Amino acid sequence: MRQFFRNLGRSVLAVVQGNGRQDSPGKAAGTGDDSNAPGIRLAGVNLGPRPWLVLGGGGLRGLGHLGGWKALLEGGFVPAGILGTSIGALVGAGLASGRPLGELVEQALELKRGDLVRVYRRALWVNGIRASSVLRGDVLRAYVAEVLPAEGWSGLELPLQVNAVELGSGRTHWFGPGARTDASLLDAVLASASLPVLYPPVRLPDELYYIDGGAGDALPLERAWEVGATGIVALDVGSGEGEAADGAKAVESGLVGVHQRVFSIMSGRRRRESIANWKGPPLIYIRPRLDGYGTFDFQHLDYFLEEGERAVREALEATGASDPVLSAADPSPP
Repeated sequence: MRQFFRNLGRSVLAVVQGNGRQDSPGKAAGTGDDSNAPGIRLAGVNLGPRPWLVLGGGGLRGLGHLGGWKALLEGGFVPAGILGTSIGALVGAGLASGRPLGELVEQALELKRGDLVRVYRRALWVNGIRASSVLRGDVLRAYVAEVLPAEGWSGLELPLQVNAVELGSGRTHWFGPGARTDASLLDAVLASASLPVLYPPVRLPDELYYIDGGAGDALPLERAWEVGATGIVALDVGSGEGEAADGAKAVESGLVGVHQRVFSIMSGRRRRESIANWKGPPLIYIRPRLDGYGTFDFQHLDYFLEEGERAVREALEATGASDPVLSAADPSPP
């Protein structure tokens, strides 16, 4: 089965060298100027002494992050920190906590629809259009709590920051050491993963409501630069890029299906613009072949894990190959 999926084709691997600058626009205080220090090399690219890992959003496709992490570790890559959005926030928190990878993978493969998807009954009432979500937020909270360390932020072994969008202003907020820590790790990750319409906005200690970080930035490359990354490895598991989706099928799925497709189009466009216009430190952008799979595709969890691993291994083996580095300057439209 693994070989079958490998034969489906190659993932997109883009190595973007940036403009050669190593000074971030908002470099964290106290990091020092070690941009000329010996750096970590990956896929033939010098990522400098402080490379960060960026894990994007993408629903259950985000389990590919676990497979990607396995390949990165085996390749000798350990990031200085992790940035996560939506499912990337959840997986990133699990990884940053130091939990054994095998334990996280086992938990992922045991995931059932009922662990995440239970309809909020009020949404089915005659006046259900006024419900805050279609699915129950408490169900998602319970699952997220099982993944995260009970100690919260203090239980992390690697620096982690996750984002969420404040519903009123539309501004992206960052949570974690070096950013806001007034919200618990559980609340911050929950907010980052609360897809609007599907899950209810999360109320944080500032009395404001927050939604999925992907509504603002599903692949936060700029943030990695701001926190002082000298190089970036980004895993993009989102939909929308190069995907010929069936519009009729989205319509047939109803309000939620249409909304999810629109969300994918918008976040996909933002991701492509970020890559095409990148002017920061060296960036290795890896996109596994996950187009066409849904946000809640419980039938292909094994494939998501395997494809994430395969795509990263391909990146690690790219050095010296004749054609592994593809241009990200002209990504395909959604």
